[in-house]
Amino acid sequence: MRRVILHLDMDAFFAAVEEMDNPSLRGKPVVVGADPKGGRGRGVVSTANYEARKYGIHSAMPISEAYRRCPHAVFLPVRGHRYAEISRQIMAILRQYTPLVEPLSIDEAFLDLTHTLRIHGDPVAVAREIKSRIRREVGDLTASIGIAPNKFLAKIASDLEKPDGLVVVGEDQIEAFLWPLPVSRLWGVGKKTQPVLEALGIRTIGHLARFPKEELVERFGSFGAHLWELAHGVDDRPVVPASEAKQVSREHTFEQDVGDLEVVERTLLALVDRVTRTLRDEGVRGRTVTLKIRLEDFSTFTRSRTLSEPTDRFAVVAEVARDLLHRFRREGKRVRLIGVGVSNLERGARQLSLFDEKEPEEAADDVVDLVRKRFGEQAIRRAAALGRNERERDDG
Repeated sequence: MRRVILHLDMDAFFAAVEEMDNPSLRGKPVVVGADPKGGRGRGVVSTANYEARKYGIHSAMPISEAYRRCPHAVFLPVRGHRYAEISRQIMAILRQYTPLVEPLSIDEAFLDLTHTLRIHGDPVAVAREIKSRIRREVGDLTASIGIAPNKFLAKIASDLEKPDGLVVVGEDQIEAFLWPLPVSRLWGVGKKTQPVLEALGIRTIGHLARFPKEELVERFGSFGAHLWELAHGVDDRPVVPASEAKQVSREHTFEQDVGDLEVVERTLLALVDRVTRTLRDEGVRGRTVTLKIRLEDFSTFTRSRTLSEPTDRFAVVAEVARDLLHRFRREGKRVRLIGVGVSNLERGARQLSLFDEKEPEEAADDVVDLVRKRFGEQAIRRAAALGRNERERDDG
């Protein structure tokens, strides 16, 4: 049976949500990410709207460079909880058209419509209806959609006519659609692989498709065979529904590399607070705590520990994260980035004790959550995460 795969990608999602919540931002360059600190910020851009992209600003660009290119842009911090809230509304709409929805990130997903066409009809009509419903039921947000026989082609198609695009690739259109595109469009062809391919005269996907497969395998091994298949539009990967997020994590880039372990620890605990709050908001708990640390020479390390029982509690995760940090040997090097994540997630309520009494740390978390919901995020802060030189805002 011919597959019908839809890829939906929200346009400049974080910035679009900010514009939706504050319409006065429309028409202005908007950059969501780290605080630029007047051009001295050390984080990165999370999302730039299309006005900001006219200045060459893009995701993952150093925030200082974004500020240099467009100092009059509106720079906003990442509001992860708000974006997650909107994402859940969008994903709920998508799941009304097929149970086979595979979120790739907070703002994009694959849908397999193959077995639901008899119910919903023409996939183009489905795509238009999804776009319309997002605008009507969620807010003034646009999405770009690609429809094709497989995930690879659908994802490329969704990127071709942004914003608010809709591109369909039929079985008989694959070569005409795919072969003129630059070889860099292929998954896995990056800054290292592209020059090697170009040295072989391979500049477009069509060039690669016509290149002898055996020679590609000889030069690149199984990766060469994979590239050759993609160049011919072959991708058999199924759409796999993700019932749970794999990890909840937060990280922070320091304005200046830090040698003071107390500063690093307090920042880490502020991140633990945000991670465990997200776990409770989402109704999930995790067993594995992971510490991420990047040193001044850009070397990056992770350290993990798995608990006997899943948790969503600040005190539990903080104790593990703090211990992992103190056991890590920095060899005198300063810290550039610190992060923490909780994985091996499962949904469901905490197993109650014999007398159904809350542990002290659980009661404390509940009080913190209640105060924040009523009076705002900054109304109460944990003593463990406060101190000199505290830096609680992270890069998303």
